[in-house]
Amino acid sequence: MTRPGTRRFSSPRMVIGLLVTVLLVGCAGSNAVSGPPHNLPATAAQDGSTPEPGPRLQDPPEVVSRDGVLRTTIVVERRKVRVGNRQLYAMTYNGAYMPPTLRVRPGDRIDLTMTNRIDQDTNLHTHGLFVSPRAPADDIFISIKYRQSYHYVYRLPRRHPTGTYWYHSHADKMSAPQVAGGESGIIVVEGLRQHLPPSLRGITEHTVALKDFQVQGDSIKTQPLSIGAATNRTVNGQQNPVIHIRPGETQLWRLANIGANIYYRLHLPGIRFHVIAQDGVPVRRTYSEDTLLLPAAARFDVLVQGGAPGTTRLETLPFDSGPAGNRFPRADLATVVTDGTPMTRAAIPTDLAPYEDLSRAKVADRKTVAFTENKAGTVFYINGRTYDPGRTDFVSTLGTVEEWTVRNDSDEDHSFHLHTNHFQLMSVDGKTQDPTHSVYDTVNVPRRGAIVIRVHFQEFTGRTVFHCHILNHEDKGMMAVLDIVPPGSRSQGSPGR
Repeated sequence: MTRPGTRRFSSPRMVIGLLVTVLLVGCAGSNAVSGPPHNLPATAAQDGSTPEPGPRLQDPPEVVSRDGVLRTTIVVERRKVRVGNRQLYAMTYNGAYMPPTLRVRPGDRIDLTMTNRIDQDTNLHTHGLFVSPRAPADDIFISIKYRQSYHYVYRLPRRHPTGTYWYHSHADKMSAPQVAGGESGIIVVEGLRQHLPPSLRGITEHTVALKDFQVQGDSIKTQPLSIGAATNRTVNGQQNPVIHIRPGETQLWRLANIGANIYYRLHLPGIRFHVIAQDGVPVRRTYSEDTLLLPAAARFDVLVQGGAPGTTRLETLPFDSGPAGNRFPRADLATVVTDGTPMTRAAIPTDLAPYEDLSRAKVADRKTVAFTENKAGTVFYINGRTYDPGRTDFVSTLGTVEEWTVRNDSDEDHSFHLHTNHFQLMSVDGKTQDPTHSVYDTVNVPRRGAIVIRVHFQEFTGRTVFHCHILNHEDKGMMAVLDIVPPGSRSQGSPGR
């Protein structure tokens, strides 16, 4: 079942004009932002132009499960399509730069046939889903050849966390060019609204999928990719779309960094992001932030509330990933217009969803992961070795809890991602993290710093991977193989310690 357009349960009125006084007030105590819209800083696009506010934000079309099954086909092909404000050749899923969102429920089965019509091997990874790493599910060691098809079957547990996930190519040494070219889309596991009070279960919802593209001739550039090069940032494949919200209205925004390499520091002047889920997992206690850092592959589900009538910009603030890394400039992502009939501002819920706290869990094993790279930044290592799909680097036992120290011994930040199981972030550079919102599948590891995580290996066995989700780094070696084995199949301890 495919549904086009915005997933909307109440519609704010269209604004008559965008040239209005900017005055957007967030939560009580925040400062007003004022000034005419044309004085707001604007994004410099790759060609140096300044994008004007675009059309109304369009949420991606949706493929929705029915009777416990989602059946769909994804065709991978290089086609000339609309990307932002241009017509460019892109690596498309089903002929679109922004493909359908897959909507499922806990306990559902996904039957998905991928057909490859590009002249490179490709495959599919359902990023963050708690599903088997074995074929025909989330086996990233599969290679789908040109003109071949593969039928994936994923079975979601009934206790699967509810939130935002995504799907993308995980082809060996080709992930960065294929994702940068367009091979990525959103997955939503339904049920997050059930944790909200009844008054908020019918609110307007928007996907805010962040993808960027560089241009080479009439195509999206895929090789060679320079992470720090000028790029064009899009929301749902649109450049600077307009998002409408009524004064006092509460909306659910699914913020997802589904590009290949870059970071975002999201900020919406005068409005706070009330985080209700991160990396697909509802938080135990809601928290509010003025700015959210989204390393490569991260997601946040947030509640936002409209202030006074006016116009402002959803922006990404400057971010410096270190002397060996990149400086990402400030950029506008979307124009947010507050207008229409005011609504009574709802109370933001505090306690949300229970989740296992591993702080006092028995630790069966401890492992160390060290990120390093050569001086030229052309080869990247985990524990001194580059990725080899035929080698097993770590072995972990199903049903146990392990503590990993992920050390970044380089001069740039890295985005750590673990497949199959989420993890609890215990500390960053020695600072203990709040256990009420510390479950992730992707986190930033500061340069010359370290994080400590705990992982409870549950339900699924098989070979899987962990890696830096800056895909240029993954493709150049920064990935390792983890084998999750049944109890009793090995003694404690593991390769790669």
